[in-house]
Amino acid sequence: MTAFSPLRKEPGTQALPTLFAIQRNLSLHGDVVSAFSSCVKKLAENSAALEVFIAFAEGSDQGMRLAAVWPEGADAGIEGGQVRMGRTPCGLALEKEDFVSQGNEGGLLDLEAPIWSEKSIAGIVALVLPAAAPMEAVDLASELLRWTAFLIEEALGLRSAIAQRLRNTEREASWDLSGKGSTYLSAGAETKTVEGETPGGEEMSYCGILGSSTAMKEVFTLIEQVAGTEATVLVTGESGTGKELVAKAIHEKSTASKGPFVAVNCSALPETIIESELFGHEKGSFTGATTSRLGRFEAAKDGSLFLDEIGDLSPTVQVKLLRILQERSFERVGGNRVIRTNARIIAATHRDLTTEVEKGSFREDLFFRLNVFPIHLPPLRERGADILLLADYFIEKLGTSTGQRIKRISSPALDLLMVYHWPGNVRELENCIARAIILSTDGVIHSYNLPPSLQSATSTGTEPLSSFDGAIARLEKELLVEALKIERGNSALAARRLGVTERRFRFALQKYKLDFRSYRTKL
Repeated sequence: MTAFSPLRKEPGTQALPTLFAIQRNLSLHGDVVSAFSSCVKKLAENSAALEVFIAFAEGSDQGMRLAAVWPEGADAGIEGGQVRMGRTPCGLALEKEDFVSQGNEGGLLDLEAPIWSEKSIAGIVALVLPAAAPMEAVDLASELLRWTAFLIEEALGLRSAIAQRLRNTEREASWDLSGKGSTYLSAGAETKTVEGETPGGEEMSYCGILGSSTAMKEVFTLIEQVAGTEATVLVTGESGTGKELVAKAIHEKSTASKGPFVAVNCSALPETIIESELFGHEKGSFTGATTSRLGRFEAAKDGSLFLDEIGDLSPTVQVKLLRILQERSFERVGGNRVIRTNARIIAATHRDLTTEVEKGSFREDLFFRLNVFPIHLPPLRERGADILLLADYFIEKLGTSTGQRIKRISSPALDLLMVYHWPGNVRELENCIARAIILSTDGVIHSYNLPPSLQSATSTGTEPLSSFDGAIARLEKELLVEALKIERGNSALAARRLGVTERRFRFALQKYKLDFRSYRTKL
C-alpha cells in the first residue's frame, strides 16, 4: 500500500477515534519515529492485538529495525531488533511489498502493512492477533493497520516537504547574496531561478503547478511525455484541482508555445452562441451579426485551444467538434468557406465521460477522439504532502496582496488542514487561507480562523459527552414525551404520530418508565 493506494474514501466509524489520535500524535512530534511508541499503544488499546510492532529503516546501511513495540520488551525473539525478510514480525510485508494477513503455527494471525516513502519501503506496521479472533475484530485491526501506515506515509511526506522547503529557503538566501542570478515568483509556483529550477535543486513546482507528492510528479512526467507531440489531451479531475494549469503547462512545453493559448469554458457559454464563439460567424448570419467575427479555433492558430468542461457541450456542437478533430477544418456560422486549423486541442472535464457515454449524453466517437492521451489530476485529499506547501504559498501570495504578514500556522490549525477531505480541492484551500488571513490578528493562523466546515468537535470543545446509545436513548425518550404532550396523553394517537404500532409504543413507555395518563389534560 502506498500513500495513494485505493483505500476506502473514509475509514469506518469505529476506527475514526483511534486514527484521529494517531494522526494527532504524528503531527505533534517533530520526528515521526518518536511518535511510534504512542502509535503502537493506541493500536493495542483499540484492537484485539496481542502484540504490535513498527519497524523503520533510518538509514540504508542500517537495515530495518524495530522502532516501537507493545507490550514493552516484546521483541518476538528478534536479535538486535533487526527485521529479517520473510520472517515475522514485519518481514512478511517487507518481502511481498504489500499488505499481508497470514496465520502461523502458533495459533496466531499476523497482519502486516508496508510504509512507503517515495518508491521504497521505509517501514512496516504489524499486529499479532489470536487466530480465533472474531471476523469483526480482524476487519477492524486490518483497517487500523492500513490507515496507520497511510498516516505515517503522509507524515513522512510532509516532513520531507518541510525540510526541502527549508533547504530551498537557505539556498535561496545564499543565491541572492552571491549575485549569481536573479529569482522570480511565477503565478502558482515556488521561487525559481531564471533557468526554471528551484534553488534547492529538486523542483517543487512545474510550470506554475505546485506539488512535490508522488501523484503530482507522475502528472508532471505525463506532461513532459505528451507536450512535444501533437496528440489531443484530455485532462480529467475534480473541480478545483488545477486542470487549466496543466493545459497551460502542456502549451508552454510544446512546439506551439510561441502561439497563443486560448481558453474557453464550454459550460459558461449559452448554447445559442457557443457555435459562434468556437467557430466564428459571417456578417449577417443571424440577427445582430453586423460584422464577421473570428472564432476561438481561428484565434488559436499556431497555438493551443483549451476546451474546459467539454462534457457540457450540446449534442449539436459535439458533432461539429468531432469533424474538426477528424478533418482539422470547419466553417464559420453562416459561411461556406472551409477553414483549416492547426491549433493544439486540450480538453478538460470534471465529469466521468465514460458514464456520460453510457447515458447517451456524450458521443462515444467524440470521447475516443478526445481521450487520446488522458491525464488525471488527483484530488487534494490524495496529495497530503502538498497541503502545507500550497497553504504556505497562498499565505505568501495573499498576505502580500493584503499587506498582512503571516508568520506561521498553529499546530491545531495544521491538524484541521491535514485531516479535512477538501471537496473543493486547491481552490477551496486558497479560499480558506484567504479567510484565515483576514481574521488573523497576531500574524498566526489559528484553528478558529479557519471556516466552520473545517472545524471538528475536538477543536471547538464540543465533543459528545455520552455514548452513542445514550444519545439515542435521550432522543427516543424526548420523542415519546413530545408525542404524548401533543396528543394530550392519548397513546394510540401518539403512536400513530410517531409512525409506530401501539404495542411498540407501550413497550417504549415501559422502558423509560413513562405513564401516558400523566399527560392527559381536562381541556
